[in-house]
Amino acid sequence: MSQLPFDPLLLAIVSPLAVALAIALGLPKRWSVKLAYVGFALPALLALHTWWHFPADADSSYVFTSEYSTGLDRFGIALHLGLNGISMPLFALAGIVGLAAGLYAIQSGAERLKIYLMLLLIMQGGLMGVFASIDVFFFYFFHELALIPTFIMVGIWGGRDRNYAAMKMTIYLTLGAMLSLIGLIAIYVKSGATSFDLIALRHALAAQPLSAAVQKYAFGLLMFGFGILVSLWPLHTWAPLGYGAAPSSAAMLHAGVLKKFGLYGLIQVALPLLPLGAMQWVTVLATLAAVGNVLVVGFITMAQRDLKQMVGYSSVMHMGYAFLGIACLTSVGAGGVVMLMVAHGLSVALMFLLATCVHHRTHTFDMNEMGGLAQKAPVLAALFVAATMAGIGLPGFANFWGELTIFVALWNFSHAFTIIAVAGIVISAIYGLRAAAKVFFGPATGEFAQVAADNPVSDLRWSERLPALILIAALLFIGFWPKAVSDPVNSALHPAWPASGALPTTFDQ
Repeated sequence: MSQLPFDPLLLAIVSPLAVALAIALGLPKRWSVKLAYVGFALPALLALHTWWHFPADADSSYVFTSEYSTGLDRFGIALHLGLNGISMPLFALAGIVGLAAGLYAIQSGAERLKIYLMLLLIMQGGLMGVFASIDVFFFYFFHELALIPTFIMVGIWGGRDRNYAAMKMTIYLTLGAMLSLIGLIAIYVKSGATSFDLIALRHALAAQPLSAAVQKYAFGLLMFGFGILVSLWPLHTWAPLGYGAAPSSAAMLHAGVLKKFGLYGLIQVALPLLPLGAMQWVTVLATLAAVGNVLVVGFITMAQRDLKQMVGYSSVMHMGYAFLGIACLTSVGAGGVVMLMVAHGLSVALMFLLATCVHHRTHTFDMNEMGGLAQKAPVLAALFVAATMAGIGLPGFANFWGELTIFVALWNFSHAFTIIAVAGIVISAIYGLRAAAKVFFGPATGEFAQVAADNPVSDLRWSERLPALILIAALLFIGFWPKAVSDPVNSALHPAWPASGALPTTFDQ
């Protein structure tokens, strides 16, 4: 375990928030930018340090824990921080993607850069808090803290249809958050526990589980509430529109990290506390995910001609795999979902970054107006093709292990759903490879030739290469060493979850 003289989890949360506060209090722009580097880099370094020192043989209990009084103890609420094998990889994901998004934002030249960085830092602090919180109240609080800056950034710095996109995101995500909150409060009230602490809730419900009827309704609230936040079909339409309008760094943080809040909540909170309720909803969840997210959204993705919209729809499609893994109700399926969450977070953040880099050189997101960019930007082309291969699930990238593990678990759950999921790989290959071909290879279109004549096209600058290389390095590292994620996940899941077969009526603690 870590021997640092301070709590790394608390500092990872507080440091970006402290920098954001300093900027809000009128720190000069020069110092705001310099401190922003610290605000984004320190959480990443602390997350990697914690990941490195995380005990390989840790069981399902939380480690690196520390408690802080909030003055709300009489309501059963206290800031309680800790990580287990499920939250540890996602905590590291938040740090890595946050660093990449922050580095890109600092060099973006965005208007009102100080305010832009302040909002991103608030978002970063909230993201670190989501995965470090053991108290369910603060788990939800930090999500809302990270979510609010998203709406503001889309509305102010967004692109086409930004006002409509911001409003639609606000409506959908507020609805999802409210349903989730009602479900979480219902668990607390019905459990009879005196604390929102997740460990206390698990012990209370292990000793006296809720009735099947209560679990059914509570899990339904969480499934649809978290599902909206993750873009479960058909409540997904906010995501492609919002990501298409969002500034790049905001899209990277939301699609790459914040969107995983719902999946994490299902695995860490809903399934262990409401196993009987989960069993009554798995067929509905699997059907919506397979038919809706994988097939319907997959075909919609194939029809896209706007590069950023294609990346947004592809993100929604790949969430279908995660929901299918959860529907298996096994440790293999849940472990595959955690692996896929990490892999997808890295790869989709990389794709949004590179899509913006393409736009800066072509002045359009319309793939029909591109072509031949590889000749002028070979590094950009190489990274884009690599990110595309990662998204498809090519061996050597982290996505491969997540998808493969989910398919293995899914085969034992349903052969039909497995066939649909595997068909999604073909769909991904079609739209991914076609996008790479249209943008980078073949003859340049007349529109792009005119743009290149007016504004000479250059390859990626180091301010663009560095965040992209951070993300691709993480994808390759996990791709070649998946045990970095799978070992802590297995240690957390296997003591309580079945490897296959029926879900137990209660989880071992």
